[in-house]
Amino acid sequence: MGSRFIMKRWFFLSFVCLIACIGCQWQLRPNGDAEEDETIVIERFDQVEMLYLTTGDFAALQQMKTGYPSETRALIEDVLRLGRVDEPDINTRFLLFFQDSTLQVLMGDVEKQYHEVDDLSEQLTKAFFRLQRLLPSVEIPRVYTQIGSLDQSIVVGDGMLGISLDKYLGEDYPAYLKYGYTDEQRMMMTRQYIVPDCLGFYLLSRYPMSEEQSETTDSLALHNARRNYMGRIQWVVNQVTETPVFQREEVQLVEDYMKSHRDTNIEELLALPVFADYHAER
Repeated sequence: MGSRFIMKRWFFLSFVCLIACIGCQWQLRPNGDAEEDETIVIERFDQVEMLYLTTGDFAALQQMKTGYPSETRALIEDVLRLGRVDEPDINTRFLLFFQDSTLQVLMGDVEKQYHEVDDLSEQLTKAFFRLQRLLPSVEIPRVYTQIGSLDQSIVVGDGMLGISLDKYLGEDYPAYLKYGYTDEQRMMMTRQYIVPDCLGFYLLSRYPMSEEQSETTDSLALHNARRNYMGRIQWVVNQVTETPVFQREEVQLVEDYMKSHRDTNIEELLALPVFADYHAER
């Protein structure tokens, strides 16, 4: 069980592994631009999932598979990695997996904390409208919630963006303490980081680090290049949310660069080679 409780927040991940997992799956909906009077409705897949996992109700299972086929496949195959969704005994494996006592408590706590998500819907709508103004080619994904196994925070693929609510139960949540999450990690496992994480994963899928940006045989240089590139992504998230959510050194370097290069837009920023001379320019 412990191996499933490793922190996988996007800016701590190996960039190559992240893009391998989500980059190839992202397909935006055609005509996905939202109108100003529209609201992003968060689809509550987690509630249907929980109904099946707590009752074993076959009708709930059917609702999962017919109403949320892509979400169910992504959860079982990609997040939980239990096997293929069409395997004969997969439903039993899925049900038994969540009989773990920690996951049973976790499901109840998700229901308590996230019974209502109207605030998240409003925040996501505003954030994606701002993102569209900065990056006009951006389209709006379908957003849904799910319960994982303290694994992936945000899942992006097939024009959808999935929020694993079990990763946002608060920095003092007992399971996070039990399974060794650091103070820095737990600080960001709260409700207020859901929208920034959604934007971050979305941008990483839309603007992966190019081969030119990552081309080096020096492992330290590659590590620094990835951190610098993620600093750009986090800087953009700060602009979109109009809040200094991320305040790492790499983000400040981007801030300094953009102040001295005011003719550089965000699209150009994300396409630039790795900033080897950031420190020299400060």
